[in-house]
Amino acid sequence: MLALNISHSMRYHLRVSFALVLLFVLLNGSAEIAAAQSTAMFRGGPTHPGVYEGRLPGPAVTVKWKFQTEGRIISSAAVVNGTVYCGSFDGNLYAIDEQKGSLLWKFGTEGPVTSSPAVAEGVVFFGSFDGNFYAVDASTGKEKWRFPTRGERRFAAKHIHGIDPAGETMPDFWDFYLSSPVVAEGAVYFGSGDGSVYKLDAVSGHPLWQFATGDVVHSSPALYQNTVFVGSFDKYFYAIDAGTGKQKWRFKTGEDLEIHNQEGITSSPSILDGMVYFGCRNATIYALSASDGQLKWAQKGDRGWVSVSPAVKDGKVYVATGSDRAFKILDAQTGAILYSKPIGAGTFASPAILDDGVLLATFDGQLRSIDFRKDAQVILLAAPPLSPIELKSNFYDDHVAGMMARLKEGAFLSSPVVHNGTIFVGHTDGALMALESK
Repeated sequence: MLALNISHSMRYHLRVSFALVLLFVLLNGSAEIAAAQSTAMFRGGPTHPGVYEGRLPGPAVTVKWKFQTEGRIISSAAVVNGTVYCGSFDGNLYAIDEQKGSLLWKFGTEGPVTSSPAVAEGVVFFGSFDGNFYAVDASTGKEKWRFPTRGERRFAAKHIHGIDPAGETMPDFWDFYLSSPVVAEGAVYFGSGDGSVYKLDAVSGHPLWQFATGDVVHSSPALYQNTVFVGSFDKYFYAIDAGTGKQKWRFKTGEDLEIHNQEGITSSPSILDGMVYFGCRNATIYALSASDGQLKWAQKGDRGWVSVSPAVKDGKVYVATGSDRAFKILDAQTGAILYSKPIGAGTFASPAILDDGVLLATFDGQLRSIDFRKDAQVILLAAPPLSPIELKSNFYDDHVAGMMARLKEGAFLSSPVVHNGTIFVGHTDGALMALESK
């Protein structure tokens, strides 16, 4: 492949260009540069702030276009240079015209694509359930390289969530996401179901290091001050030296050894002012010192998982949870609840913070906006009430059938992305939508 034949000198200059672009973004205060950076990577960049330029839409939105795939969309979109990139459960990564919603190209893999792509230096990076991590030309969809992990899988445990048969190891059908990559300074970082975190050369795909955890890694790594931060289903949150791949520290969250329901980290971390924030399935939001992993605070709710990636801005942490069905704003230094709003639905997709409020795509298939300054919640995109799912038994197969029925009926697992005033979000009915204010 052409990418593998690039000279050492060219590779050096590409790394330098990554660094210079990042430095320019940090130093340049223009909204245009900030917006371009915020939509090229999951949650808005290497530190995952979840913050986007613009204001909340009006009391309703209209569908500018809808692009239909053949599988559930769990991946969140990246929007760069007039193109929207998004994965689908049908095994494809799609490139779609931002204005028209027409297909530019698609790239096929042998497994569902539920990671969110990152775009840098004209290359799209993403993972697939086929166990490969890919680099694809952003303009043409041609493969540059692929890197095989030791195999992708979902978290599995015996008697998971209290489901029968108690002695059988079962894949967790709530483990929806794959780890989404972070790209910086000529390298790409991501987690894998094989239990590892990888650093690859962004130009060649050559492995630079591999860090082993004790279980599946579907949290998306964040990068801050030469440190990679990521959670694992082994119940630990890790800080890894970005240069060497050596552990700096780790922090243990809760255990639930009987039914493995209140344990494991699927939330991706967000970083602000030297603190790292993440959620855990033990219904807790944690704040740790980024330098040494010391616990600053932990905010525990009911048994509702905190699967979302928190958003962070101006000394505040924005988060939504599972079964307690609430959106909260926390003080970033103390964890004190500054604002709480019932939303009537569980949330797995992560919040998108705008200048005057938040967008939430919830598990009931509705898109909500909350103007927390006015304490006003608006349903921007309504959905029919979900049918109750009546399980025939507590057997694993019946639980899986119930989940598949729910996803077919309609849910949001994809996190909303805002670019140039348009909201881009995927749905489990297979549609990627572009939404605008009416």
